[in-house]
This record gives sequence, C-alpha cells and structure tokens, in this order.
Amino acid sequence: MAGSRSDDDVVIIKKYANRRLYDTESSSYITLERLAEMVRQKRQFKVVDAKSGEDLTRGVLTQIIMDEESRGATMLPVNFLRQLISMYGDSMQSVVPHYLEASLEQLQRNQSQFREAMAGAFASNPFAEMARRNMEMFTAAASGRKAEPESEAPADTKSELAALRAELQEMQKKLDKLGG
Repeated sequence: MAGSRSDDDVVIIKKYANRRLYDTESSSYITLERLAEMVRQKRQFKVVDAKSGEDLTRGVLTQIIMDEESRGATMLPVNFLRQLISMYGDSMQSVVPHYLEASLEQLQRNQSQFREAMAGAFASNPFAEMARRNMEMFTAAASGRKAEPESEAPADTKSELAALRAELQEMQKKLDKLGG
C-alpha cells in the first residue's frame, strides 16, 4: 500500500484519541499485543498521534512492557526498577541508555551460549564472562566511544584486566569531578 511505510521500511501506526491503534500497512485496527508480536518479529514501526503527528513510540513500547509485567511475565526486578528510577537526573543518566542497549545486544548475541549455560552445559561460569563484557561496554559508553566487538582469538587476560582497571580509575576520576 503506497504511503504506509517510510523509506526505511518502518510501518506507521496511528494512535487516535480513543486510544485505538491503526496499522497503515494492513489498513486495520490492531492491539498492543499485535505490536508486541511485531517487536518480536523485529518489524520496525513508529506510533504517531493521528491528529498532531507527534511520535508516541516510546510511550507505547513502555505501555507494552507494563502490560507484560502486569500479566505475570515479569523480567524487571523491583530493585532494577528502583535503581533505574534513581538514575533519572543523575550525572550518569546520559550513559545509561547506551549501556542498557549495548548490554541487551550483547545478551542477544550470546543467547545460545546463555541457554546452554542455563541448562548446565558449561563447567565454567559464563555469567562471569558476560559480566566482564558488560563492564567493558559500560566503560566504553562512559568514555563516549563504542565498544568494539570481541575477536575470536583469546586475549591476554592480565593486560586486558590492567587496561580495564586503568579505564575504571579514569572513569572514577571523571565521576568524582562531576559529583564534587
């Protein structure tokens, strides 16, 4: 259908004042459950106010998460939510979105390894490795650079650890300056 998608293949969903969602691709009204399905299918969409054209995507995605959480499909621990809320207005607020996005991307890349670990397939502790990678991404995000994908070759752990410690100390100095 002409005009239902933008140039980068994003489906436009119009939200009307009565809270109904209209999929311009299928020319039909849809539910939040259908939007959640589209997310799982990696379909790109943008929710806009039917009258003003304002982008409402973030709010609708948040509403989907709230619906999933209220149905008992909880993924967000209360302590995580408290910590997240406490970071609003904090000096680290601008780093958090990049860190969370990079962490989830890393988790998705490691999904098969993660599933095997959950089934007890690994003798080593894969969670320690994931934590190390998350710390690297956080350090990279805090320093304003993008984390480089890991190479397949094993790295020299001691020198890598020393470099990470140095980066963490540097980041702590920056945080101390911001806080003090």
